[in-house]
Amino acid sequence: MDQHTLDRIRSNDHRALSRVITQIESGQPISDTFFKEVHTLSHDALRIGITGPPGAGKSTLADQLIQILLNDGKSVGVVAVDPTSPFTGGALLGDRVRMNHYLFNDNVFIRSMGSHGDLGGLARKAQDVGDLLAASGKDVIIFETVGVGQGEHDVAKAVDMTVVVLVPESGDEIQLMKAGLIEISDIFVVNKSDRDGAGRLAQSLKAILHTFTQKGKLEPPVFNTSADRKEGVADLYQGIIDHLALMKDEGVLKAKQLERYRNRIFNLIQDRLLRKFWTQEKLDQMELSIQNLELTNTSPHEVANSLLKGSHD
Repeated sequence: MDQHTLDRIRSNDHRALSRVITQIESGQPISDTFFKEVHTLSHDALRIGITGPPGAGKSTLADQLIQILLNDGKSVGVVAVDPTSPFTGGALLGDRVRMNHYLFNDNVFIRSMGSHGDLGGLARKAQDVGDLLAASGKDVIIFETVGVGQGEHDVAKAVDMTVVVLVPESGDEIQLMKAGLIEISDIFVVNKSDRDGAGRLAQSLKAILHTFTQKGKLEPPVFNTSADRKEGVADLYQGIIDHLALMKDEGVLKAKQLERYRNRIFNLIQDRLLRKFWTQEKLDQMELSIQNLELTNTSPHEVANSLLKGSHD
């Protein structure tokens, strides 16, 4: 990656951003020097994760938050993490199409990334994309993902603040999800609050959070919104600002950022060691070991040890 590309990203050139993001998403090699330069420019952006079950209205909520941020003089980057293909179907061509009215706004950059079933790998790439958006001058970066178990935890590791969006129909699922959600969430939103049961869900959620929030962790506030009606979103935005200030004061924000930094180093080393290990020779050796699986008593552990031993010879 040349200096010219870096200069274009620094100057908020969305075409250059798109091209580099495509390279990241497709796994094309990019020099460490490039990411080193990007890192020096990417410290100040606030990273917010928005997650929750399908149909909770996350994209509508994000759309409303973008407008409020713009009105507040902020620029915004959105990384929409989709568990389906980045080219077909689902929320990508449905819910997120409503964000198209920001298409020609230089203060907003929106990118959908498809997981192809690899949520862990995608999470690492999404963080690199977040760095690029921050380097381009975006003040706030929103990571939006469908809550699919591990995906919720992955997005929480990539951001400064996690917002979990629920709807009244989620009420019966709270008991099943509460431990994991409380662990990762900084703010809860009960969206579509014009529906029956929204108030009851919010009260139940507050009671659960008060009871089960771990000692030393900030109790997540709960907000009611109806994003499609533009109701409650301004209060949520102010709540995000207030809770962020509290997280800073209590040292929670710095702890999360340090943990994110630590995890990224761990994952980068893991990826590089795996790529270095799995040479074509190693792949061929493994295939030779398992091609007659029904005729051998060799355990997977033995095959693995054999491959590892070979790597140290």
